[in-house]
Amino acid sequence: MNDQVLLLHGFNKNSRDMKTLSTYLEEQGYHCRSLNLPLTRLEFDKSVLLVEQVLSEMALHKDARIHLVGHSTGGLLIRKVLKETDNLAAIGRCVQIATPNHGSQLAYVASKIVGYTQYFRTLRSLHTTYIEQLNLSKDPPCPIGAIAGTRNHLWLGKLLEGDNDGRIELASVQYPGLTDFISVPYGHKEIHHQREVADLTVRFLKLGQF
Repeated sequence: MNDQVLLLHGFNKNSRDMKTLSTYLEEQGYHCRSLNLPLTRLEFDKSVLLVEQVLSEMALHKDARIHLVGHSTGGLLIRKVLKETDNLAAIGRCVQIATPNHGSQLAYVASKIVGYTQYFRTLRSLHTTYIEQLNLSKDPPCPIGAIAGTRNHLWLGKLLEGDNDGRIELASVQYPGLTDFISVPYGHKEIHHQREVADLTVRFLKLGQF
């Protein structure tokens, strides 16, 4: 059986947002599954149980590895899952796309708007302090590659310092525990729909490097 890929979408999205990437990976021979996650009203780590249930189902195919691919907040969820899962032996490689591993400056700005992060609680979990309190491993048990965007064409991106994709800073994506890291000239909302990013994802899943 071919390797499997579990795709995790980002904040305020659903499984349809990963369709472009899923279709391409299927064309490359992977069996893909995308989840609808509560990444709007709940902190991202609240989704771990749902992911674990699906991982347990997928792990029944003992002859196929499970790779994890996440966009934005979905990439942070990958790190939390790797810390909590009972299915670690079944997991192969992981790819984060535009993931705020060190937190989001825009999430901090949103926290200053009265009531905003009380409703959009997922944003509250993107604060640097919240992520630090989760004690996510800086030496992950599986190879993780991260892809960051550098096209800042969104007006909110003008609030950010340094290179960013219009939502997430380049410096927030990279951290020492990554197996490999690469930046590409795309914005946060488009990066995971690009053929180049799909090709890079497949390359990492196959070779463990970009």
